[in-house]
Amino acid sequence: MAKQNRRRRTGRKPAAAPGLPIDAALSGDRSQVADAIATVAFLAAQGDKNAIGRFAGHVAGAEPGPGVQLAAARIILRAFEFGWLPRDVHEAARRRVDEFAVSYLTDLMADHRADFPADSVDEIWQSQLDALGATVWWSTERPHLDQWADRALLTGEEALTCALTALALLIQLPKLEQIVALPGTHGLTARHHHVDERTLGRVRGLLAKAESTSFAEEAETLSAKAQELMTKYAIDRALLDAQRTDPDLPAARRIWLETPYTDAKALLIDMVTRANRARAIFVADWGFVTIVGDDPDLDAVEILSTSLLVQATRTMIDNATTEESRSRHYRKAFLTAYAIRVGERLAEAAAATIADSPDPTRLLPALASHQQRVDRAFDTYFPTARTRGITIRSAEGWTAGTEAADRAYFDNP
Repeated sequence: MAKQNRRRRTGRKPAAAPGLPIDAALSGDRSQVADAIATVAFLAAQGDKNAIGRFAGHVAGAEPGPGVQLAAARIILRAFEFGWLPRDVHEAARRRVDEFAVSYLTDLMADHRADFPADSVDEIWQSQLDALGATVWWSTERPHLDQWADRALLTGEEALTCALTALALLIQLPKLEQIVALPGTHGLTARHHHVDERTLGRVRGLLAKAESTSFAEEAETLSAKAQELMTKYAIDRALLDAQRTDPDLPAARRIWLETPYTDAKALLIDMVTRANRARAIFVADWGFVTIVGDDPDLDAVEILSTSLLVQATRTMIDNATTEESRSRHYRKAFLTAYAIRVGERLAEAAAATIADSPDPTRLLPALASHQQRVDRAFDTYFPTARTRGITIRSAEGWTAGTEAADRAYFDNP
């Protein structure tokens, strides 16, 4: 809808707004306006569906931008202190608010980052912002809200509505584990030792070819080579850590899942994670899995999980030739059986790799020590973690998923 049309639509007289802090928002005092903005965002977060619209209709013309910016800075800080990372905020927003609110949150995170020197920002935190394209593009001469509205072709009322919607989402975010140091905590940022880019690039290239080829033998050869590369790297890393007096502490990451069937997809990630000497926990309400382990192992989990999900989804869709195979029950059963069978195959491959290692007498104690560190870290993050089951209602889907898993190609036990 064109900007001119929006202005005509929003030119109607706003509805009455009893119980809302209209006077404070119109006071012109930045602190009072910020408090009013936070109050309305809180009301919306608590389920008042009309608060934002009624408030924005009365206040948008009073240039609330500076107060909005102050309130937003406080609320985004709270979200980060609650353990949410830039990617987490983006993924939650992408699923729950519109593209304008997502855009506003991206700018809000860039503005927060600008307050800190580069050497006090963890590399993971910064890389997530970079991936989102979060930069400070606006000038300090005008309030950000006004410049953002112009850029997005929104009226003042629409821009304020989007900002309040975004802030309401931030208020709804629950407290999570602090898995990456906050910006500004200089000296507390963790060392991250990922799989080297050369190895990672070769593995990704091999898996991409394995996923795209129509010849099973070729795919298996490519995936076996990728498996060899990742396994060798993991074993070398474990032996190296065993010689150090200060081995790296386990790290943690979050993997966001696309609907539907997130519980079955989470199970697949859990199986891959266990085979790679790591641990996983699923937060069903928000649709992500947190994985805990050494950085190279977590690299392997992310790459392998992505490849297996692609293979499983493609096979499931290609085989959807009957009404039963297109049902939700069938597809959930398919993915669940696929995950369990893949986990069995990965466990078998891991045992074989360890047995074939050139120095198993050194490797086994090193892996045991590694697993103890991971378990301690996981229990520290999630002291009340518990298991949950998945209900399956399609035997046909279960059988098909198991058979598909037997044909799957993977790169790292």
